[in-house]
Amino acid sequence: MTTPDSSADWRRHLIDDDAGVGRVIDATRRIAVVGIKIDEGQPANYVPRFAKDAGYEIVPVPVYYPEVTEILGERVYRKVADVPGDVDMVNVFRRSRDVAAHVDDILAKKPKSVWMQLGIRDDDVAERLARAGIDVVQDRCLMVELRRHGH
Repeated sequence: MTTPDSSADWRRHLIDDDAGVGRVIDATRRIAVVGIKIDEGQPANYVPRFAKDAGYEIVPVPVYYPEVTEILGERVYRKVADVPGDVDMVNVFRRSRDVAAHVDDILAKKPKSVWMQLGIRDDDVAERLARAGIDVVQDRCLMVELRRHGH
């Protein structure tokens, strides 16, 4: 039996305000970066580099570069589910239309949060993750928010 409120409970995991973003950041130490790139001029490289320099542990999960074993000095994993230990956040650098392909892999790891970078939004994916109890931030730049929240 469900109460009238419980069906909407998952919506509290859709984070879209500064206080919520701050809570997500404060709960994060280890970030798996899906779609990380090796080109230093790309946001998918300099944003995780900024987070690493700010003291976060970065776990690279590239989509390309099958021969690469290390990015930003860290060992590469091919799937989020293959990363040993807990992952606090999965930071996603994929086109909006490509995010859904990563949902099962992300759900298998059960991170505290999933952060889709600026310009990336998939409300169906966000709902699936939120219903699994995972906090979801969409269409925001992690680097901007880390700076804003004093990291």
